[in-house]
Amino acid sequence: MAEETHELTPDICVIGAGPGGLAAAAAGAATGVPVVLIEKGRMGGQSLHGGSVPAHSLRAAGEYANALRVGPRFGVKATRSGVDFTAVRGHIRRAIEMIAPQDSPERFTGLGVHVIAGAARFMDKRTVVAGGTTIRARRFIIATGSSPILPNIPGLADTPYLTPETVFDLADCPRHLLVLGAGRTGLELAQAFRRLGAEVTVIETGMPLKREDRECTGILLEALDEEGVKLRTGIRISQVRRVLGRIQVVANSGDAGSPAEEVIEGSHILVAAGRRPNINDLDLDAAGVRYDEGRIIVDGRLCTSNRNICAIGDVTGGPKFANIAAHHGGLVVRNIVLQQSAAITSDAVPRVIFTDPELAQVGQLEDEARAHARQIRILRWSYRENDRAITAGAINGHAKVITDRNGDILGATIVGAHAGENIAIWALAIAQKLNISALAGLAVPYPSYAEVGKRAAITYFMWGLTSSRVRRIIGWLRRPGGNG
Repeated sequence: MAEETHELTPDICVIGAGPGGLAAAAAGAATGVPVVLIEKGRMGGQSLHGGSVPAHSLRAAGEYANALRVGPRFGVKATRSGVDFTAVRGHIRRAIEMIAPQDSPERFTGLGVHVIAGAARFMDKRTVVAGGTTIRARRFIIATGSSPILPNIPGLADTPYLTPETVFDLADCPRHLLVLGAGRTGLELAQAFRRLGAEVTVIETGMPLKREDRECTGILLEALDEEGVKLRTGIRISQVRRVLGRIQVVANSGDAGSPAEEVIEGSHILVAAGRRPNINDLDLDAAGVRYDEGRIIVDGRLCTSNRNICAIGDVTGGPKFANIAAHHGGLVVRNIVLQQSAAITSDAVPRVIFTDPELAQVGQLEDEARAHARQIRILRWSYRENDRAITAGAINGHAKVITDRNGDILGATIVGAHAGENIAIWALAIAQKLNISALAGLAVPYPSYAEVGKRAAITYFMWGLTSSRVRRIIGWLRRPGGNG
């Protein structure tokens, strides 16, 4: 990515080469229009180098370590076992190295994208400067992602702390990891490090996974507790400090009138308290782009107050998932190039918490559905009644599907093994506005976890089969000649 010194006039200029920016650049190149892609850091962004890819690599190592632990339940005993954390780091690096070529400047140059290394800054409503190059594009797409938030806790900034981007640089597994934040990232990393041998305490001021289905998160949190992940909720942190090489969190529990102070001590502290959109260095005022509370304000088509500029993914302040950003990127380019006017919605884009059991959701949650629909149906099926789950010893969880009274699918939540894979069919169903009858009549492999969702769908029709009117009709059809 050599520095440029001239002016470019592409149809599309994408700022940021994370999942959303890469998807937008690739989609634009596929349509044959000139595309410029700007990235000030490494191609692939945080997701590749300090987010999803290393996190899933660490999680995979934790799964193998856990398999050794639970092996005796299946009659499998390892005479020698242990965790070589240096080798775990090597596995993480290899995974990044294998994926990096897909996101590389060379690949995107080969696709016809003009890649520029440098920080982008708007000069006016139609012009960006980056890496010594002036770009005057017909449309700009801001996809600069987000960065970890550092809470305003006394002493934290002066204490050695880890973030979800730097935690993978550890040379050794922590003896006792303190995790600030019981959101998706905090819990995923907490379980992975616990399985690799660390003591783990998660500290949360509010409710864990507060935006997810309460019934299903309860199953997940119970599983973490059984593995030894200590979860402390309702904690008000007054100070973080380092004392003799140890990290201490001074916390208050109890009611506000008579708080009980305690010290929670560990060897390392990981701050997983949310993320902040990366917009500070763009000079959005010069571009005429409105922003509020650290996020870019967009309409239903992800257009900003400057109609020539769109924003996608984390910078819009919505759910911070790589697949949502990538989904936005492809659809925004279609709107730009094909002049579509359809609003972009994330209702059919699933989100997954990759713990064990996994928690996957798409569409509306139960509380949302009750607020919007006059009458809903809740369909459930347990992993305990699934043959594949029984044979694999993975009976913890269930599928929960929400429909309206006509059987139109409003949302689905799955907690259990392979939930992230099984949610895909429900995302398709919601995107295509399918009725529950389509899922109930779907032929799925046996034995498979997919049967959990199918069985949940079938329960929609069980109520009708128990009504006296339907029973009378079935009785008539069973009579000789009753079916004509």
